[in-house]
Amino acid sequence: MRLIHPVSPGETAGEPDLARAYAYPAAPCVRVNMVASADGGIWLDGLSGGLSGRGDKRIFGVLRGLADVVLAGASTVRAEGYRPARPRESWRELREGRPAAPPVAVVTRGLELDLASPLFTEAEPYARTIVVTCAAAPAERRAEAARHADVIVAGDERVDLAAAVEALGERGLTRVLCEGGARTNGQLAAAGLVDELCLTVSPVLLGGSAARILDGGDAFTGLRLAHVLEEDGFLFTRYVRAPG
Repeated sequence: MRLIHPVSPGETAGEPDLARAYAYPAAPCVRVNMVASADGGIWLDGLSGGLSGRGDKRIFGVLRGLADVVLAGASTVRAEGYRPARPRESWRELREGRPAAPPVAVVTRGLELDLASPLFTEAEPYARTIVVTCAAAPAERRAEAARHADVIVAGDERVDLAAAVEALGERGLTRVLCEGGARTNGQLAAAGLVDELCLTVSPVLLGGSAARILDGGDAFTGLRLAHVLEEDGFLFTRYVRAPG
């Protein structure tokens, strides 16, 4: 893997320090991490894995190691078969003073979750799965979810992601890594909550009906390109919110 932006004239860049390249700012931060084809599609046969590569998986691991909490929409959790994040030896230094792995927080209005799945049954007590829902969610399902996970009620008729991010922050989970899907990303962006975008561009063309990284909502956010890494034709970009 090599750094191709920014590079000073005449500089020969070595293997980048990914933990340093993707370090969170001191302030609370919501970071979106996605992989897309060169023409903007975010899934292959309904899953993102077919677009990934060796370097993308390395960065994915570093981003999870740096995060306080992994946020994902319920449809993504179901489609991708989410499990709890597992501690890695490479995270030891990244997570010094914090739990060995971040919890997963699932955004869901209807609470249509498999509470018997590993995401809920295999989560360690220090990284208990979090369910983020709203007051309009079925009361029985909410009570059942509370037996298997920590529940955050944010919003009345629909999930209020600003309130959800605030509630996560009150738990000390201020470094938020959102892994999609497109609808959750779109809602975050529409609420003005996206501080960073880490986008892997996969060297393939998809066409068809694959969604973009944002779905729905008026979500204009000015971004500044912080860096671009390259490996095997994949581009690993990091954008941060532009001033103003």
